[in-house]
Amino acid sequence: MLAPLLPFHHRRVLRALTCALALSVAGCGQGSDGEFTVAWIGDEEDLLAEGLRLSSGGQLVRAATESGLVALDARGEVVPSLAERWIVTDDGLSFIFRLREDEWADGSEMSAQSVRDALRRNLRALRGTSLGLDLSPIDEIRAMTGRVVEIRLTTPVPELLTLLAQPELALSEEGAGPMTMERIEAPEVSGEEPSAPKLLFRFKPPADRGLPDMPEWQEGVRDLLFVPTSAPSALTMFDDGDASIVLGGRIDNLPLVDIGPLSRGTLQIDPAIGLFGLRVREAKGLLEEPALREAVAMALDRPAVMAPFSVGGWASSTRMVAPDLPGDPGLVGERWADQSLEQRRETARARVQQYLARQGGETPGPARLTLAIDEGPGLDMLLQGLAEQLATINVRLERAADPAAADLMLVDRVARFSDPRWFLDQFACSLRQGLCSEQADSFVAQSMNALDPIVRASLIAQAELQLARDNVYIPIGAPIRWSLVRSGTQGFSPNRYAFHPLPPMAEVPR
Repeated sequence: MLAPLLPFHHRRVLRALTCALALSVAGCGQGSDGEFTVAWIGDEEDLLAEGLRLSSGGQLVRAATESGLVALDARGEVVPSLAERWIVTDDGLSFIFRLREDEWADGSEMSAQSVRDALRRNLRALRGTSLGLDLSPIDEIRAMTGRVVEIRLTTPVPELLTLLAQPELALSEEGAGPMTMERIEAPEVSGEEPSAPKLLFRFKPPADRGLPDMPEWQEGVRDLLFVPTSAPSALTMFDDGDASIVLGGRIDNLPLVDIGPLSRGTLQIDPAIGLFGLRVREAKGLLEEPALREAVAMALDRPAVMAPFSVGGWASSTRMVAPDLPGDPGLVGERWADQSLEQRRETARARVQQYLARQGGETPGPARLTLAIDEGPGLDMLLQGLAEQLATINVRLERAADPAAADLMLVDRVARFSDPRWFLDQFACSLRQGLCSEQADSFVAQSMNALDPIVRASLIAQAELQLARDNVYIPIGAPIRWSLVRSGTQGFSPNRYAFHPLPPMAEVPR
């Protein structure tokens, strides 16, 4: 009865102590029937969307209930799935997979021909998407003898396996994955808003997962209850011990988390790679010329913008491609490295003033830019920080009333694979998602046919430099993805893809 009288942070301490005591009895975040509960920050509609354009939550659901040739484990590393093993030829142009002995959910044989046809269907369906561009080096898919499938490439893609592990590359929509899913409607309570339905995930028997039959296999697994909900509700579930993990955290809801001594060891920040910055929609107004767009980029003190979020280890960058990727030849460096912040701002102010003078008027006022950015405590903080930064060069930044007509849009996206081409593909003109560079696209296209790794790396570097010269994007740094994980929980690991599959969480710790 004393808890409601305590300050909020004291109530969190009390809840943590209560949960610690409960762990010795039944386990916090675990129901009476042994269910393991995961709270997901998001809407149920995003989780159950059909087709090949999935939200991050939808990717988790698809990965649990469907299977591709390979999958990603808790560490973001590739593991076997429908393919039990594979080899890569020395030239990197051929990946040969041996399929496990299995059947599709409808009882038909999982043959090399059926897998080939399913892969081809997925590739066709992904045309026109950035993931489709990532997969464009695939030249041919062949069904060989027995249970062997070969994928031939036009150019080496060292991380092809990571691409094939994406949930959108699942080869069946008939439930060929390791788990089944059941939608559970929340009971109606008179006078209260109905709660969102919950998703119950349950492991299939080993034989249905392509594994040898194991006696008493159910002792090693548990049901997983996946609860889509709002950020405040997810945090309450975690505080009250009703969930062991909170997934789906982004910068917009990070300020809701108590980043203090109590959260050490529970707040997990992914070392994610990807895009976090401002995309230019059109070359008009203040953004009509590359030099003016560069002025906006030069004005930002990136560490200062992100300082209020107190994210340890977060690194800013002026590059479009994440620095220090595997195999990065170091041909592209950070921009304006030889200039101080004040020198950059002095140049930027002069360009803005010249632009304003061209617009007429005796005393030119601030130039105006609008940003398409959602609402939320973290995004409000971000918008305020960016606005304060741009005010130093006489630019007023405001939230766009109509996002479709905004000058800039926030890009907050985690990479699918650790290759510069993923970053470049996000800005391809064929996607029609904002200002782009046909010259950069040409460099990327030439790299697809380059077998010499030095030539290929040079073309990719030229593409990045061209996009930087055209200033189609204003980088800030790496995207922020966070989770809450109760101490002692297994099956979760921070990783660069911020992808946390459900099956490992449903395994009983040994």
